[in-house]
Amino acid sequence: MTQDHRRAPARARDEAARWFARLSRVSVRTDDLKAFRAWRQAPENAAAYAEVEAAWTQAGALAADPELAAATAAAFQRRPAVAGRRPRARRPGALPIAGAVLALAVAAGGLLVLRSPQQPRFETRVGEQRVVTLPDGSRLRLNTDSEVQLAFTAGERRVRLRRGQAVFEAAKDPSRPFVVDAGLAEVRALGTRFDVWRAPGSVRIALLDGKVEVAPSATDPAARTAVLAPGQQLTATASGLSAPGPADPAVAGWTTGRLTFRNTPLSTAVAEVNRYSSGKLTLAAPNLAHRPVSGVFDAGDTDAFVSAVTSLYDLEAERAANGGRRLRPASAHPSTLP
Repeated sequence: MTQDHRRAPARARDEAARWFARLSRVSVRTDDLKAFRAWRQAPENAAAYAEVEAAWTQAGALAADPELAAATAAAFQRRPAVAGRRPRARRPGALPIAGAVLALAVAAGGLLVLRSPQQPRFETRVGEQRVVTLPDGSRLRLNTDSEVQLAFTAGERRVRLRRGQAVFEAAKDPSRPFVVDAGLAEVRALGTRFDVWRAPGSVRIALLDGKVEVAPSATDPAARTAVLAPGQQLTATASGLSAPGPADPAVAGWTTGRLTFRNTPLSTAVAEVNRYSSGKLTLAAPNLAHRPVSGVFDAGDTDAFVSAVTSLYDLEAERAANGGRRLRPASAHPSTLP
């Protein structure tokens, strides 16, 4: 009995690695998902799968590390053969993914003994977008200058949006809620797609498909929560949540590389354009801050936006010493002599 107890964790880890490899395919059958959920009901299996997920994400974060590559290779070389087990034939060109995941777990674990473990993190620079597939099959698309950090456990899939904006497509898994922590609010979802933008002092949540529950991050247990329906959005601030309302039709337009403005205040449009460029615009015409702007622009094409608004409101773009531009009223034209 004691010997079986010692073997159980190794068996669970091996099965977890195989499940991870199977669920990482582009296409996964419904029957596989049902079988996986039944397998994971056992606590030791759930713990083993969480361990493999953590090893995978940690290995992804350290993929470029030469120490990790060397340790992985060494782990493959050290992996002992099991007595009495005959090698199984592999399909031509097949990769022993389960073994690779286990080796990465060994390699990453060996390195983490020497380093402080860090949760996997993904980020984008100004003007950059990135699509990330998470270990559970969920996907997220990071917008410009954004950062997320994973904190997956056996009972919860938590993603911390540290800054910026992302669209989340949560894979269905009722046994493990998908939660996005954006500082001023938490979004809880099951099998849905939603947009979260963490701006200074506020968080905007817009539901594109499915259903989500939004809760303020205040510790008050009586704090009001809200449920969004598709096509709705709300804003979270330090004072709580706004009432749900119709989402801006262009809320996720950035995912196609376009910025769409529909009667958007000029100051708001300038701030949005600035998110995609290191050369910032400054609106030096306070009286025009609330004037509306409508149009569709390519994200990062600051010149097109400047050309449109200077023509619309008789502004001129003055180069600034820091590489940006000031939008100020056009200089008065000299009068024509008779």
